[in-house]
Amino acid sequence: MAREGLTGSRIRERRSVAGIRQADLARMLGISASYLNLIEHNRRRIGGKLLLDIARALGVEPSVLTEGAEAALIASLREAATQANLAHTEADRADELAGRFPAWAEILAAGHRRIASLERTVETLSDRLTHDPNLAASVHELLTTAAAIRSTAAILAHDGELTDEWRNRFHVNIDQDSRRLADSSKELVAYLDAGQGVKDAGTSPQDELETFLTDHSFAFDGLENGTDKPEALIAAAPALRSHAARHMAQGILEQTVKDAAEAPLQAIADAFKAVGRDPVAIAAALGVSVAMVLRRMASLPALDAGLVVCDRAGSLLFRKPAAGFVIPRFGSACALWPLYAALGQPGQVSRTALVQLGRGRTAFDCFAVAESVGQATYNAAPLVQASMLVLPATHADTADVQEVGASCSVCPREPCPGRREPSILASGF
Repeated sequence: MAREGLTGSRIRERRSVAGIRQADLARMLGISASYLNLIEHNRRRIGGKLLLDIARALGVEPSVLTEGAEAALIASLREAATQANLAHTEADRADELAGRFPAWAEILAAGHRRIASLERTVETLSDRLTHDPNLAASVHELLTTAAAIRSTAAILAHDGELTDEWRNRFHVNIDQDSRRLADSSKELVAYLDAGQGVKDAGTSPQDELETFLTDHSFAFDGLENGTDKPEALIAAAPALRSHAARHMAQGILEQTVKDAAEAPLQAIADAFKAVGRDPVAIAAALGVSVAMVLRRMASLPALDAGLVVCDRAGSLLFRKPAAGFVIPRFGSACALWPLYAALGQPGQVSRTALVQLGRGRTAFDCFAVAESVGQATYNAAPLVQASMLVLPATHADTADVQEVGASCSVCPREPCPGRREPSILASGF
């Protein structure tokens, strides 16, 4: 329903807030109660003098009744509805909710924004704790010292046969450990307050590579049309400081050049228009591998797609984020992703509807396949890489949607057959 068509709903809401009965307001306006009832249920259009009289009687500006909630509020409500996987008919009623109950709508929108912010903070801190050696060492020092103090205190509290000499020794130990704990806490606070954000905390080759790819928005038009060379792009990239980062970037850029030669983006876009988002059909039409099609589809701006590539050991080699789908920056991803299942069946293409726990209920359409890389040799197992294309789901049957996480540390699912470590979101952790 259009926002301007909800004027009656806003009149009814404002009248209720003011504590005015419908019959009393109709009498004040000089109209029948039945006519006002039709207006309040959006069955009669209203404007001109009557709208001004109603606004004056309710003590509000006419624009409050005609314009209703701000577009940002409605957008937040629709985003919350989408992430909660509500039906489109319910998401379309966000306008009506904002018009009839603006205060409640603002509370819901603020809660949605707050939850999203906290989830991002948890993911960021988990990534940083996994990757930042200084932070990990500081936390380990705090926990070790606290455990020593607790053990000593337990001996003093429960052993009634200690001599004065040993009791004094334990008191000295507690004093020394307490001072060490205080000093470690101060150092940790100073480190966190020093302005070292997540981007600055890590200096690994993977950090440098992701910064380089993000700076280019994961698109290299010069490589696509042949005007740039991988070596020139790497030499001109200030983010690629280490030899390891430049080596990884070289591999990705060379793969882009090869893919662009065999399956140009325009050909992928044309095939996509012809057969839709069906990687198998696109691969058959162009005579290329499905894995290549997944990589090329991830480069189409119109799809807003994500891409994850891993090797036979399960290590993530490439991450292109998709809006709403969390890919851990460091450490292992969720073992239930179709990406890893594909490693056990090279050549088999899977299509799975996923909902990622811990960040709303947005559904994704995921295609995964594994392929051999490198030249075949005698008596050697082939090297295999798996690729997973992540697309926003256009329609998802909730009965067939698989629930997965981002990584074990930030996944609330209990119990889970693939869990490797406790979640920091679990009760009692």
